[in-house]
Amino acid sequence: MSEPNAISSPASGGGKGWGRAEADFGFRRVPEAAKAPLVRAVFDSVAGQYDLMNDLMSAGIHRWWKAEMVRRLNPRPGQRLIDVAGGTGDIARRALPGLGPAAGGGVIVCDANREMLDIGRARALDDGILAGIDWLVGDAEALPFADRSFDLYTIAFGLRNVTRPERALAEARRVLRPGGHFLCLEFTPAVAPPLQPLYDFYSFQVLPVLGRIVTGNPDAYAYLAESIRRFPSQGALAERIVAAGLDRVSYRNLTGGIAALHSAWRL
Repeated sequence: MSEPNAISSPASGGGKGWGRAEADFGFRRVPEAAKAPLVRAVFDSVAGQYDLMNDLMSAGIHRWWKAEMVRRLNPRPGQRLIDVAGGTGDIARRALPGLGPAAGGGVIVCDANREMLDIGRARALDDGILAGIDWLVGDAEALPFADRSFDLYTIAFGLRNVTRPERALAEARRVLRPGGHFLCLEFTPAVAPPLQPLYDFYSFQVLPVLGRIVTGNPDAYAYLAESIRRFPSQGALAERIVAAGLDRVSYRNLTGGIAALHSAWRL
């Protein structure tokens, strides 16, 4: 894990495919209106095996990444967290003890995919989690909450799947209270150079085969690999977070740059 990289002001350049008339869906360019239904179809098709695939394709490392995210978040009793693209609730469940539901704290898991939320809710109930987490079908680009509603905002491996990421980032700032903390955990398009050939082979050759065996849908995991390659680099994403009006923006590479944790604040 490297030292944080601070970003203090917007700069030109950056990632690909953040246009206005079209959006990236993997390596394909599709009309903006088509992306959200395509992404929902991907996650509908793998929802039942999504968490298992995360364990298999990352050898469990994603659990450490998420634990690091919550450690950096440092939730405190009484705070309110919105976890956008929260899926089956991995981040929410890790953060909940620190939020202190008895003190009025809690988390809303907001995701566009109802089936993922249903699985997360059922698992939480099975584990005796009866309070502190609410589950909401919602759009990261138009969150159904008033300005300054939350102390904390997280999005893990979800920003790539949003049609207009800049709108999602603006919404993050809008719903955060002054002093609120924003964290984004995301895969990165390039890793440490010695790892790149192996990473590319695994992404484009092994991952779709694994997806076919476990979920029956190799295309979903081909999309995953492609969407990572089309996403902005760490620095370019940090610039977009600055452009959304968030402050004290920095990022930290994880596991040779396979993933990065971006941090920012609403001041």
